[in-house]
Amino acid sequence: MKILIVNGPNINLLGTREPEIYGTLTLDSIVEKLSAYAGDIGVEPEFFQSNIEGEIVDKIQWARDFCDGIVINPAAYTHTSVAIRDAISAVKLPAVEVHISNIHQREEFRRHSFIAPVCIGQIAGFGFDSYKLGLEAVVDYIKSKK
Repeated sequence: MKILIVNGPNINLLGTREPEIYGTLTLDSIVEKLSAYAGDIGVEPEFFQSNIEGEIVDKIQWARDFCDGIVINPAAYTHTSVAIRDAISAVKLPAVEVHISNIHQREEFRRHSFIAPVCIGQIAGFGFDSYKLGLEAVVDYIKSKK
């Protein structure tokens, strides 16, 4: 099973960006830890990060032919991107939206997600474990549909 794991804008700055909110793990550390966990559960992860909305849309469309599901941290695009929402909806792959911080405890504008309604679920507020839980959720969902 192959799962696309997408990270949106500014996730490449993890480790130094507002560590009081996002913690001290870098994106490279998250990729390393999540790769190891994915291997343990028999999943092949495909990692992608971009600060550019169109590149994220292109990668989601690519996944339609090469992946079984998606875990996505759309970051700031959570609250603004109809294009990413439409791409997830169009490819018809199960997707889980994840966030390191609890977006529902933060500023009002961060509490609305354009992405969550086209996902099978949303996980927020558990730091790195949000990714792990998101991966588990999408894998379990895919297995339940076979």
